[in-house]
Amino acid sequence: MNKNKTNTPKRYRGRGFGILKTFLKIFIRKPNFVYLGEKIDKPAIILSNHVGKTAPLKLELYFKNPFRFWGTHEMNDGFKTLYKYQSEVFYHEKKHWNLGLARAFCCIAAPLTYIFYKGLNLISTYRDARFKKTITESIETLNNNCSIILFPEDSSQGYLDHLTGFFGGFVSLANACYKQGVDIPIYATYYKKQTNQHIIDKPVMFSDLIKDGFDRDKIAKQLCDRVNALNEITLPEEEK
Repeated sequence: MNKNKTNTPKRYRGRGFGILKTFLKIFIRKPNFVYLGEKIDKPAIILSNHVGKTAPLKLELYFKNPFRFWGTHEMNDGFKTLYKYQSEVFYHEKKHWNLGLARAFCCIAAPLTYIFYKGLNLISTYRDARFKKTITESIETLNNNCSIILFPEDSSQGYLDHLTGFFGGFVSLANACYKQGVDIPIYATYYKKQTNQHIIDKPVMFSDLIKDGFDRDKIAKQLCDRVNALNEITLPEEEK
């Protein structure tokens, strides 16, 4: 990883994707991005809660920094796999819809989602040895001056306001960067649906997280706790 790289961020989105985003902005309100520290001015790992589809969609439409999302590979492996994941996992298991209703709804929603995800060009994540591909592609993206945004919460019980835990894949990415001589900043963020605010914490450097030794689970918990703490902060809705 080139820690001194200053090249212009590479274009990762599909060329016609901006037209779709412009159309969606008609219906989706811009959030207030509230920074508790300095604004993000270099490639970073950015952690966020999910809030169903809301946080990813608002970030894609309105977050100005160049970035790519991490996303489960099922949403990136073709239409059939996407339909099965979206209907059976996303809507049925996580959002607790009736399975029949979820399948019927996804007959309409899945084709639109498929087009949207193709435009996103997200980085696929895996739960097996293929995760090495995720790390490699992520480092290449960071080298191209693009941040990585991911949603590491354990959503097996649904998308909750108070997150119950983080999966530690992002810690592995930060550690891989560190081994290549780059101390990556990590930002905890939280989207508050009630006030339409996306609160962005001060960055924490990976070196500070491992100063007492590398412990993936401990680091994941520490940052999950920080994301939850952002939900407790009350700010004026007009603050930016």
